[in-house]
Amino acid sequence: MPAWPGGPCPTCNEDMPANLLRCVNCRTMLNDELELESVEIPPYEPLKEIESCLDAKPRGYYVGCPHCHKRLRINAQYLGKRLNCRKCSKTFTLTLSDPKIKNLGFYLDCPSCEERLKVAQKYAGQMVKCKFCSSMLQFID
Repeated sequence: MPAWPGGPCPTCNEDMPANLLRCVNCRTMLNDELELESVEIPPYEPLKEIESCLDAKPRGYYVGCPHCHKRLRINAQYLGKRLNCRKCSKTFTLTLSDPKIKNLGFYLDCPSCEERLKVAQKYAGQMVKCKFCSSMLQFID
């Protein structure tokens, strides 16, 4: 049984490309040798769902004080502002690019389960699983 060579549909005269079973316009069978029952439709098999990745933005940062080097937990809203260290009372401006301020990590709430996650700086920009709900997360700044 030869494949449809292409050309005008025998019913509606619309031009159809080669290797079609039915006319796109009128749904007529294009090959006379084919019967409706001779075309076996494979069973439906759903595709495996691709795991989605959620963007997770830090709510705050763990940094080392540039004066006493003690670990501080600072909310992200204070980025770029002058702060007083709770340990040594000296002031500094929180900028993560400042080499005197050691960025130790950050914290955030998982977008899926809303549990608080503490994350080391080495995971910034990477895809990881939440330890509570196993959702895929990508940490963004």
